Amino acid sequence: MIETFSSLLFGLASALLPVLNVELYLVGAAAAMKGDGALFAMAVAAGFGQTVGKIGYYYMGRGALDIPWLRRKAEKPNRWSERVAGWRSKAEGRPWWTAGLVGVSSLTSIPPFMVICVLAGTVRMPFLVFTTVTFATRTVRFLLLVYAPSAAMALVPG
Repeated sequence: MIETFSSLLFGLASALLPVLNVELYLVGAAAAMKGDGALFAMAVAAGFGQTVGKIGYYYMGRGALDIPWLRRKAEKPNRWSERVAGWRSKAEGRPWWTAGLVGVSSLTSIPPFMVICVLAGTVRMPFLVFTTVTFATRTVRFLLLVYAPSAAMALVPG
């Protein structure tokens, strides 16, 4: 029970503070844990915590253009602003494309998920779709991570 609650809190904290790595936390915890039920609960809890934390970035995107320093930063051309502008032009009016981009980014972190969360808010992706896709794909990502050590050990002869 404490492992699940800790995973929830760490997932939330790492969603808000990118210097915290929930993947590293989960792999370490999975290597030290025994029992599949606890691993499953930890992955789901971390997925929920990450989803709740990313909601802040989503809402930041809803009002991002109203923040003067962010507007000035976005107006300066650079590699990232050009890419984000390209994603935004593709995402506007294409809800399935946007949901796919959120899902791929959430699952793989390519493109960076924090950026995509802001983009999802900026293009007014429906909140329920954003949270559902984020929770599902983050949870799958974390399930793969927590079960990877035992799967790798099963492949080792001996």
